[in-house]
Amino acid sequence: MDHKTAKTELTNGVLWITLNRPDKLNAFNEQMGKDLLVALKEGEKSTAASSIVLTGEGRAFTVGEDINTSLAVLGGGKPALLGEALKTEYNLIVQQIRKMEKPVVAGVNGVTAGAGLGLVLACDIRAASNQATFHEAFIRIGLAPDSGMNFWLSRILGLAKATEVGRLREPIDSAMALNLGLVNWVFPDDRFREEVARLAERLTRRSTSTLALTKRALNKAIVVDTDSALEYETYLQTLARRTRDNVEGVGTFFEERDARFSG
Repeated sequence: MDHKTAKTELTNGVLWITLNRPDKLNAFNEQMGKDLLVALKEGEKSTAASSIVLTGEGRAFTVGEDINTSLAVLGGGKPALLGEALKTEYNLIVQQIRKMEKPVVAGVNGVTAGAGLGLVLACDIRAASNQATFHEAFIRIGLAPDSGMNFWLSRILGLAKATEVGRLREPIDSAMALNLGLVNWVFPDDRFREEVARLAERLTRRSTSTLALTKRALNKAIVVDTDSALEYETYLQTLARRTRDNVEGVGTFFEERDARFSG
């Protein structure tokens, strides 16, 4: 099902979800938040999609919240209840990306800022165009970072570097983002979609059950101690040993052929 502000396209086992308010640099309004969450949930349920790419239409990935929406609320004499927006929109989207067992690739095609950067960091794999730029943005308008940005920056960069990026280093170009580890790959803009498609399609050829269990393990590992992580890995490995993909994978090792994973 397609959505006006979050277009979907299924190609070679990859579900592309494209944020689609290019005239607003794909800034979030209430409708786009709802459309994106529905598109992600549909992607999770789809038997035809093995991986998901989240990207933007036009020259931006997304610049986060549509400031015009907030100004309209303030202009009407009402307080801007950002906490409620986080609970009903951004937090749900970040949680959906992290809990779904299919890999989600961020295809950062252009500028991303504010909550958009939080969404990028929540994705499993992050690829950027060499024209992409990254902006923390919150501090410039007197707000604290949200959408999981503090959580992910501190884990990806460490506390000292996260503090620098979150308070001082802006904007960040694609080369610096790669150097910091904010993205995994940077591709030339004229080949960006082609390279992201190749990356996402590689994931579709992997064992879906193994990808799912690995994502569970990584989600757990970043919030628990070593003993708990080891115990959870033992549990997941027990589950993995019962899958058809494990039988297939072991068979291909001895038979020296390409695996045909089925989940």
